[in-house]
Order: sequence, then C-alpha cells, then structure tokens
Amino acid sequence: MKCLAIDIGAGTQDIMIYDSNKNIENSIKLVLPSPSVIMVEKIKKINNNIYFDGEIMGGGKIKNAIIDKIKNGYKIAMETNPAKTVRDDLNQVKDIGIEIVNNTTKSNENTKTNDNNKINENNKNKFSNYFKLTLKDFDLNEINETIAKYEINLNYEYVAIALQDHGYNENMGDRDFRFEKIREKLNKPIAVEEFAFTKNIPEYFTRMKTVENKLKDIADKKYIIMDSKFASICGAMEDEYIKQFNSFVVLDIGNGHTMATSIENGLIQGVFEHHTSMLKDETGETLTNLINKLVDGSLTHEEVHENYGHGAHVLNPISKLEKVIVTGPNRNLIENTAFDYYNAVPAGDVMMTGPVGLIKSIKYHETIKNL
Repeated sequence: MKCLAIDIGAGTQDIMIYDSNKNIENSIKLVLPSPSVIMVEKIKKINNNIYFDGEIMGGGKIKNAIIDKIKNGYKIAMETNPAKTVRDDLNQVKDIGIEIVNNTTKSNENTKTNDNNKINENNKNKFSNYFKLTLKDFDLNEINETIAKYEINLNYEYVAIALQDHGYNENMGDRDFRFEKIREKLNKPIAVEEFAFTKNIPEYFTRMKTVENKLKDIADKKYIIMDSKFASICGAMEDEYIKQFNSFVVLDIGNGHTMATSIENGLIQGVFEHHTSMLKDETGETLTNLINKLVDGSLTHEEVHENYGHGAHVLNPISKLEKVIVTGPNRNLIENTAFDYYNAVPAGDVMMTGPVGLIKSIKYHETIKNL
C-alpha cells in the first residue's frame, strides 16, 4: 500500500509518502509552512485592495490578517465559498467589513492559479483594481511537483488528509456543535480510527467537505479524511513503546487546542478538548485535574465548556493510569504536572504523528471495513 498523507495544521503541513514495502522510518517526509501561514504572508505583502476566490480553508490567522488590511483602509471582497474561511455565517463576515461576491463557481484542482492579479470575468469591471488571491487548503499538483524534483515514484494509491473542522450549525455555537457530533460518534467505546471518513462527509463539516469534493475528482485515488486531533491521537498510539500499555491517556497539546482521550483495551473511553491557552498555569493544576477526572470518569462536559473549553464526553473510567502519552507542539506543558509521561515519536519523528495516524486509519479501514 502506498499513500500520500498530509496533516494540515495551523503552523505546518506535515507530509509523509508511505510505502508498506519499506520501513516506515525510511518514508519520505516533509514539514512545510501550512497553507494558512503562506496565505497570511501573501496578504501582508499586498498594499492594495484584495479579491479572494477559491475555497474554504483553515482561517483563524487569515481572518486576523484581513482585519488588519481593513483597518489600514484597504477594501476586501470575497466570493461566497472562500468567505466561509472567515466565518461560516456570512452575515458575520459582512459585519467585519468584507464585501461578499455571489459566485458559486467550483474551483478545479487541475487549473493553474498563477495569474493571481486577474479577477473572474463576471466581476472584472467592479474589482479591476483589486489584487486576486485564491484560497485552498492543499494543492496536490504543487505537492506532486515538489516531490517529483527528487525523482520519487508518485504512484500512490491513497491520499489521506487531516485537518480540523468544528462543523457548522446556524442554531448552535461552534464548540457546542463540535462536541454534539463527537458524542454522536462516541456513543460506545470505539477505536480512534473510527473518526476517519472514507466517503460521504456530512455537509455541516464544511472544510472537510470541500477537501472531499476535490479528492473525488482524482479518479484513480482512494482517500481518507480525518479531524487533525483524532489523527494525532491515533498516530501517537502507533509508537512501539506504547503498545505495552492497556490503560492510558493520550494527550495532544496543540498551538490552539488540546485534546485528551482515555484509552482502555484499545478503545476510547472518554475525551475532552480545551483551548491550550487555558492550560498554561505554571502549577499544572488545571491540566492535572482534567486528566485525573477523565481517568476516574467524573469529568463533565459542563466543567470543561464553562471554563471556555470545547467540552468533554466520558463513557467509562479506566481501571488505572499506566502512562500519559503526549504529543503536539506544546507538549512541554505536561512537565508542569506530576504524571508519568512519555513523548510519542511514531515512525521516529514527533512531527509525523498526524500522518502516521492517517496511515494507521487506512490500514484499519482496509482490514475492518474493506475500504
């Protein structure tokens, strides 16, 4: 099995080209700036009005860069789909000062977008003095071209993508809706790999759905798409050292969000997700209390949510805590606690936790569900 696995994070996009006939530690690996980081740098350099076309992509930093442009007196126009990068609710996008352009043209993965200063013909006159930028979460052609320079065989069967998607419901906040969907999925103990999608992503996962629509156009490739947090949890569990344990917690401490899952008998027994900024007390008390309550089964959704986290869902306590397994760019926060912890290095590389989780999920669905 050959796979191109890409974990699209807030800071980096971590890429692994995996071949099951080779030792995974010998896989080709790339760590590049994330698409959102690249786009923010482009926005900063443009001293002009800007017109955005393209797709929905991860947008926190992009939103802030756009707001800075508006504050500096520049005008911003965005077509309907890419405008949802800022907020899914387009009325909120308008309130920021962005003009929404009703254009539902589907972007084509095979179309070159080098003419960034050219506006869609339908809007050419009104926005003729705007500089055009195209939003997209990943560019398969660009990645293939980069890899091809090194004479690497690109004959892979699978494309696997991890990214974070809160989901959207106009009648519910992002945090509430995200955990409602997690609760629906985790209605009994399940393998982490069950959080991967192999087809039919629901429309309310707007960012994942956009990626799926692009991957469907690649006729000769199978695909799998997964939330980046669950991909990291899954990848951390593939570290050989961890396979000796039965009851443990896996903790992914990211730049923006932290997720923890309690695991027993290979299945998720409980989960919480919080904003990392709320866990940075020097005593480690907040993180300690959350993990202890996750382990003993007493952690409630309300406790996490009311402290500005996303939430929690705990099915069962675990029998004992053998180890806390840690990954993520802010994993050093575990040092403020007294837990016996281990820094996961699947495939010998802490940066490849997400891609390894994607590859592990492909193998799971091939075996269990005949992907």
